[in-house]
Amino acid sequence: MFETLSHLALQQYWWVIISLVGAFLVFLMFIQGGQTLLGQLGKSTVERDMVINTLGRKWELGFTTLVVFGGAMFASFPPFYATSFGGAYWIWMIILFSYIIQAISYEFRKKPGNIMGRKTYETFLFINGLISTILIGAVVGSFFTGSEFSIDNLRMTATSTSASSITRWEASTRGFEILANLQNILLGLSVFFLARLQGALYVINTVNDQTVFNRSRKQVIYNAVPFLLFFIVFVIMLLSGEGYAVDPQTREIYTEANKYLHNFLEMPLVGILFLIGVLGVITGILRTLLQNSTKGFWFVAAGTVLTVFSLFSVAGLNHTAYYPSTFDLQSSLTIRNSSSSHYTLTVMSYVSLLVPVVIGYIWYVWRSMNKKQISSDEMESEEHAY
Repeated sequence: MFETLSHLALQQYWWVIISLVGAFLVFLMFIQGGQTLLGQLGKSTVERDMVINTLGRKWELGFTTLVVFGGAMFASFPPFYATSFGGAYWIWMIILFSYIIQAISYEFRKKPGNIMGRKTYETFLFINGLISTILIGAVVGSFFTGSEFSIDNLRMTATSTSASSITRWEASTRGFEILANLQNILLGLSVFFLARLQGALYVINTVNDQTVFNRSRKQVIYNAVPFLLFFIVFVIMLLSGEGYAVDPQTREIYTEANKYLHNFLEMPLVGILFLIGVLGVITGILRTLLQNSTKGFWFVAAGTVLTVFSLFSVAGLNHTAYYPSTFDLQSSLTIRNSSSSHYTLTVMSYVSLLVPVVIGYIWYVWRSMNKKQISSDEMESEEHAY
């Protein structure tokens, strides 16, 4: 089946998969967002335990999705992996370190003989929530704004040369320069406040405590406003600015005014999904604030997945360079010049048919764990609480 597809069709197929994984990664950052709200939602030990436990039952999903995203990029578009992970390594190392301390915190926060105290691990959880959301958002922003790297295209065609030897990061700050771009910062802050918004909504959906509910509802207001502000400004800059287009015949890369707006218009399905996603987020916020609904989380979750999927789609599809180089324009990465071979993508595509099975299993486990809301009584009796 897949072997009959053209190389370009397989490249597009795998960019769609990458876009979906990236969308679910941003959605699952509600865990990080909730971690940054511990001090606001939980004033007592029992209240903090309830918030940490409802988040802790899902934290592994977020970390696993990050690993899957990196692995999928490595397998399907290896030059990106070599360029970004090998060049902007300070940013990626900080992100990975923040996830390490997250895992340590959930594991050891309530362990007997914990000499560091719960407060230390709760601080670690806050650090993970703050750093990972902003930095990952900024890195995704660089998919639109570009980074300083170069690629030896002559050596790239040599089968004896590894991908890591053909790329060179030209900025001495090794990734920190990404944070000097306003558009990247806007997306980073958008992801941060969206994660906090989702975290508050998730607590509303899963914790059975009126005091925590009221505090969470206030946080929905406090975080929805800055999220919408930063995101709207980011979208305006994205649609009104220049993008990086690829000539489908010569494969020459050039800048094009309003490129990402053109992508939305020329891929109407993606544009519709983007609008539905934004409306889903707004609907979830309004249902929570106006109707005191506990189901607003699911509207925002679905909206987040659709919106982020659409942004990834316009970043790489429709003859667009998904990882532009501001140092050497022709070194920019596209799905056509940076993908694995036809054979590799074909084999991977057959493996991808198992994805619905994995998603179904995750959904089953999720529903099983969330059948009953967390309560203070459970915290007193739970032997394996985080």
